[in-house]
Amino acid sequence: MATVEERVKAVTGQLLGIDPATIKNEDKFTIDLGAESIQSIELVAMFEEEFGIEMEEEAALAVDSIGKAVDFITKVCKDQGVDV
Repeated sequence: MATVEERVKAVTGQLLGIDPATIKNEDKFTIDLGAESIQSIELVAMFEEEFGIEMEEEAALAVDSIGKAVDFITKVCKDQGVDV
């Protein structure tokens, strides 16, 4: 099974049309990867679907980088009893 990091990069790459292999943990969604605000909302929805979780939208949208998204999603999965 893919790691949380691999899954986050795969979903991000799919939505933004970027090769997931080129995405780094320190990349910021808007500055480095070019995500627009509507895409940020779509990413939250796609992460929820990918991991089978529900995230508080405001908190999720405050996450600005790949690495922080991995940490945030890992914590939400743990809090909601989802095995990753």
